[in-house]
Amino acid sequence: MMITQDNKLKKLIIIGDRVLIRPSKPHEQTSSGLYLPPGVQEKEKVQQGYIIKTGPGYAIPLPVENEPWKTEEEQVKYIPLQAKEGDLALFLLNAATELMYEGEKYFIVPQHAILMLEREEDL
Repeated sequence: MMITQDNKLKKLIIIGDRVLIRPSKPHEQTSSGLYLPPGVQEKEKVQQGYIIKTGPGYAIPLPVENEPWKTEEEQVKYIPLQAKEGDLALFLLNAATELMYEGEKYFIVPQHAILMLEREEDL
């Protein structure tokens, strides 16, 4: 299978409670009017961007059971994240890890560093 611009991120797997964010451009405003003023961006404490991929969530430890009739096919269960692909996220920059992938800048951010989400759907 060829990796193209459309599917190049499919081979990335985000781990645990982390999300992959593509930073939005400075002064980029959402349709509802949300944007970070230049003063906030200059201090670089808070950044915004769109969530591209999310991890499975927080792993739930399995209970210890000694029941010999049960099969050994134990699957890990997760508490899902609030963040979803396509959301606009405001996040703390000092908790984020910046990376370059295929010539584009992304951030890997743990969910606890996300301050707010904007979702394009009716509440």
